[in-house]
Amino acid sequence: MELNFYATLVSCVAVLLFGRFIIKRVDVLYRFSIPVPVVGGIIVAIILLILKAKFDISIKFDESIKEPLMLAFFTSIGLSADFSSLKKGGKILVIFLILVSIDLFLQNIIGISIATILGVNPLLGLLGGSVTMVGGHGTGAAWGDIFFKQYGFTQAKDVAMACATFGLVMGGIIGGPVARYLIKKNNLKPEIKENKDYEVKETDYKDESLIFEMPKKEKLITAESFVESLALIAISLLIGTQLYTFAKGTLFELPNFVWCLFLGVIIRNGIQALKIHKVFDREVSVIGNVSLSLFLALALMTINLIDLVSLAVPILVILSVQVVLMALFAIFVTFRFMGRDYDAAVLSAGHCGFGLGAMPTCIVNMQTITQHYGPSHMAFIIAPLVGAFFVDLVNAIAIKLFLMLPMFNVIAF
Repeated sequence: MELNFYATLVSCVAVLLFGRFIIKRVDVLYRFSIPVPVVGGIIVAIILLILKAKFDISIKFDESIKEPLMLAFFTSIGLSADFSSLKKGGKILVIFLILVSIDLFLQNIIGISIATILGVNPLLGLLGGSVTMVGGHGTGAAWGDIFFKQYGFTQAKDVAMACATFGLVMGGIIGGPVARYLIKKNNLKPEIKENKDYEVKETDYKDESLIFEMPKKEKLITAESFVESLALIAISLLIGTQLYTFAKGTLFELPNFVWCLFLGVIIRNGIQALKIHKVFDREVSVIGNVSLSLFLALALMTINLIDLVSLAVPILVILSVQVVLMALFAIFVTFRFMGRDYDAAVLSAGHCGFGLGAMPTCIVNMQTITQHYGPSHMAFIIAPLVGAFFVDLVNAIAIKLFLMLPMFNVIAF
């Protein structure tokens, strides 16, 4: 059975509605903030597997929508990167980015090393490394497609989805306990002076980092503003994909999603520097999150679960070591170098969130801690800047560097 574009789109939306229905009724899924497309997509993938195995019924979807949705998501990340916010983070932001980058490289070294020891494709080590641990489902799917087309790793996309899902769950599980351990062991408390950061007027939207801490202080999304934000994404997609085509086969060749992300950064900061337009961050985030949800719904429900069985043991070994690494790194490195104070503990929880899963997990981890122990405005400024933008650029560069190793040149087409 082949579904056309419209039927595929309906299927993606149905997966999201189904996932939301399940999460509302299964407390553990809600408590650990498991994304809607992950729940709905995996359940549907299992159903499709049963239909194929028991009744020889296979459904083929029109996947032409996948790439535009993926690129729109990464473009929204670029459009959300406001360089004027860097002064708020200052030296602390740079230190945190360096620590995250070190952890990112360690993830790849460990992943490739274990894959080599176990005698499996070293690309599996990269997919079980920063590609999905730091990159999440979006980056994992993007590189999985590249590993399939350019390196012939047929199970790459399926492995990427499995690794990203595992990381997402574990990032939400260990973040809170790590921060609580650090807070109790060192008897940490938030500084009283931070409370003044929460005195925000209803009409004050200049500091949009407060959206995470003050979710009720929202500017209305209108049809006019939505079209403006959509125009920015469309322009970034157009120019970004053209640059990707021009750079193909040259020294500057990068995945197309990196070019779109980069164009989003340039356009956002360019128009704001020239005072042409102020980007509505929450609106851009809505467009990006909708694009990612639809993309993941399609990517996850088309996972070939049978192909994952043969790689189950290597994947589990690699990911288990990654979880241990992340917890130890957050406790002994992130916390120590970020100041050994309450803010550092909250950032450690956030690092576990996007270091194994995704930015939403990072925010949920930090919100859980701050709601229990008190506010940490600094953490909610630093973590989104690093975890939602800068780390993606570092990750793209790191993956490119690792792919230059001789072992990958041998298997490249």
